[in-house]
Amino acid sequence: MNHAELHKIAKAMVAPGKGILAADESTSTIKKRFDGIKVESTEETRRGYRELLFTTPAMAEHISGVILYDETLRQSTKAGVRFADALAALGVIPGIKVDAGTKPLPGFPGELVTEGLDGLGKRLAEYHSLGARFAKWRAVIDIGAGIPTCTCIESNAELLARYAGLCQEAGIVPIVEPEVLMDGAHSIDRCEEVTADVLEAVFDRLNAHRIYLEGIVLKPNMVISGQKAPHRATPEQVAEATVRVLNRHVPAAVAGIAFLSGGQSETEATLHLDLMNKKPNLPWPLTFSYGRALQQSALNAWSGDAAKIAAGQAVFKKRAHLNGLASLGKYAPALETA
Repeated sequence: MNHAELHKIAKAMVAPGKGILAADESTSTIKKRFDGIKVESTEETRRGYRELLFTTPAMAEHISGVILYDETLRQSTKAGVRFADALAALGVIPGIKVDAGTKPLPGFPGELVTEGLDGLGKRLAEYHSLGARFAKWRAVIDIGAGIPTCTCIESNAELLARYAGLCQEAGIVPIVEPEVLMDGAHSIDRCEEVTADVLEAVFDRLNAHRIYLEGIVLKPNMVISGQKAPHRATPEQVAEATVRVLNRHVPAAVAGIAFLSGGQSETEATLHLDLMNKKPNLPWPLTFSYGRALQQSALNAWSGDAAKIAAGQAVFKKRAHLNGLASLGKYAPALETA
């Protein structure tokens, strides 16, 4: 295990003014996105859409890495250049989603556990040979009546730690993603309580498994009210609560934190990130690892029309630029219409 190389990659993933594009939607998930714009999801349309994103001019100014799906890692541009090679040539780090999705946790109704450890070591070796230098594993924690339970939190934390250990042995930086969902009607206070419990459990297991913290990137949820909550917290409250829980439960040794957007709108996700970065004395870089919050407007602008590739790229570039500014605490809502 090369600690120096892991740390170098992790720091590059959270470089100032840059964040990570999550383009790792499974075939079923991207079909839902394409259904929304009335485009058939085929291997070629998926390839074409990913090429639109990955060949956006100057994307490397604000995008440090891209999380790919297995299919995408094996695909190429129209010119025959493998996507991983095309990204690396731009100075963008290729990554790969390695979990196998969530399944019900037996004996715990309403709770989920992530699968995918079987054969992961061999898959990581192959992904490394294909150019991937970081990976992602997502754990899902829901808030509801009587949940989450300690068993659910601890089971997912253990799996995240085992995944992280396999990644680091393979020379791959693990993105550790424990997502507390923003579905439901819970308050921001309840979200903060659960997020604290989850982070405490995750770092307990990471330490138990001797994970090199300087060689990981944490991808947490923001502390936010449930989407169905009768009273939604203000952006300032979201920033305050999120930074507070991170300061209390995330070791300063962690290379960086790249938030998931978790169902927030594009502008919400950008504003919340900016407000956090305006706070003083943060021990780690705070940046983004967004999927829909970077892609949705670009997807709509493209709408499957080859004549609108440039329009889709322009929208994607703008969102990447605005989030890059937010990662430096230099965003302002007025820039949305500039």
